[in-house]
Amino acid sequence: MTEHEEQRRRTPGRLTRRRLGITAGAGVAAAAGGKVAVDAAFADSDTENPTGGVRLRWLGTNAWEFKTETATVLIDPWVSRFPTGAYSSGGADPDTRIEVHEDVIDEHLPEADCILVTHGHWDHIADVPYLARRTGATVLGTETHLNLMRAMDAPEEQLGQVKGGEYYQFDGFTVEVFRSTHSAGGEHKRIVFGGTTTEAPKRPKRIKDLIEGGSLTYLIDFGGVSFFNAGSANFLDREIEGIRPTVLFVQPGGGHTPDYVGRMLEATGHPPYVVLTHWDDFDEPLTEPAVPGLDWEPVRDRVAEASPDSEFIVIDHLESHDF
Repeated sequence: MTEHEEQRRRTPGRLTRRRLGITAGAGVAAAAGGKVAVDAAFADSDTENPTGGVRLRWLGTNAWEFKTETATVLIDPWVSRFPTGAYSSGGADPDTRIEVHEDVIDEHLPEADCILVTHGHWDHIADVPYLARRTGATVLGTETHLNLMRAMDAPEEQLGQVKGGEYYQFDGFTVEVFRSTHSAGGEHKRIVFGGTTTEAPKRPKRIKDLIEGGSLTYLIDFGGVSFFNAGSANFLDREIEGIRPTVLFVQPGGGHTPDYVGRMLEATGHPPYVVLTHWDDFDEPLTEPAVPGLDWEPVRDRVAEASPDSEFIVIDHLESHDF
């Protein structure tokens, strides 16, 4: 049995995983008897958040929708999910052609007021130019991110360049931007598809053309509930020390980052909620239950050890959690 097949075998069943909100120290097998974080009656609801707070919805990879009565904010909204072999073949094929499935984007991302880009890789940015054109949303990213999107016909007037340190007021929420770094791997600690650009390149055609371009993390505050998201399994401790989000997103893949999970929890003050992100095999359909691309159980276990009072939450594809 290959490692990828073993990960698939260990995937929790749909009924167990569905709207899974369990205390961090509990095992997946005990989820059915664990603490359910949200009323299952709202699991597939498209209505507004009945609590009047924030409805969080996962669209696979690090794509998240934050929805209130007045605003829709998206982070890394990539739903086209064209196959690259990222997990099944031991790494994505750099020459995979970029595909933008407009019908899929229209189905799953009907609206947006603000789009936050954490870095420039295809699985974070490829759908953003089309989505920005269709919705009129403000898009925040680094100089490189915006140059890549300009090359993919993103509307110039909607692009806001940031580098970390910015703090913006929007209608119903604020966004604080932090300088960050991408996880690196291999003997020489290289970032896959690394690099930056100071001008718009030729239109990107293959995934290797969408370079990392500097990484960012974001704190989104809806006035009482806040969310901190990093699009990669690395960060800069000194940049975020002292922030106190309600919800922290963590992901597998930090094997080359010293104590990624423990340090993140410490830097953010051991938040009440920890949400798993970027753990699925994104070659697989968004409309099917998530299949692990990376083993996420060590993340759960490290959260339980380092922050036992935090509630560890796993949300399935297209399902929601109300805060």
